[in-house]
Amino acid sequence: MNQREVMETIKQLSQEFWAGMRELRESERRFREQLEEYRVEMRESDRKLKAAIDSLTGKWGRFVEGMIAPAVANMFSERGIEVERIFQRVRARRNGKEMEIDILAVNEEYAVLIEAKSTLGVDDVKEHIGRLESFREFFPEYADRKVVGAVAGIVIEEGADRFAYRNGLFVIGQSGETAKILNDEKFRPRYW
Repeated sequence: MNQREVMETIKQLSQEFWAGMRELRESERRFREQLEEYRVEMRESDRKLKAAIDSLTGKWGRFVEGMIAPAVANMFSERGIEVERIFQRVRARRNGKEMEIDILAVNEEYAVLIEAKSTLGVDDVKEHIGRLESFREFFPEYADRKVVGAVAGIVIEEGADRFAYRNGLFVIGQSGETAKILNDEKFRPRYW
């Protein structure tokens, strides 16, 4: 091969190389666009899935509340607390903060705050203890009452019931078609 043929071959290889590089860059650009479209679709799918889960969780929560609320008066009467009024989904705002109580049962002496979950875990119990500690701030009209807490669940994760019991909370569980307090007779509630 002479020098001219070598130069022509180098020129041709160079053109092929740069054409390949342009194709590679174009493929990379298309890939990035497709990846971004996929990410947008995934974020939208995640948003829809989260909304569906939240909706289902909310419906289950209302179901649990609806199962427990009718039994509250009888359950607490057996424990010496004669409930006069029962409220569901009680909310209050104070200083830019908000508190929601699933079920609030009251009489002239007591205010019983009940957290109802389809699946009750230790973290739910801890959150409810925080609610109990802040209750008087959000509901000053009950400041003179003995405030007690209860947690309820259709499914109670391992250890959640013992944790609630040790922290002075009533534990409510499913019993057939209704609900009942699971604490033994030795149990003494904590007052907040």
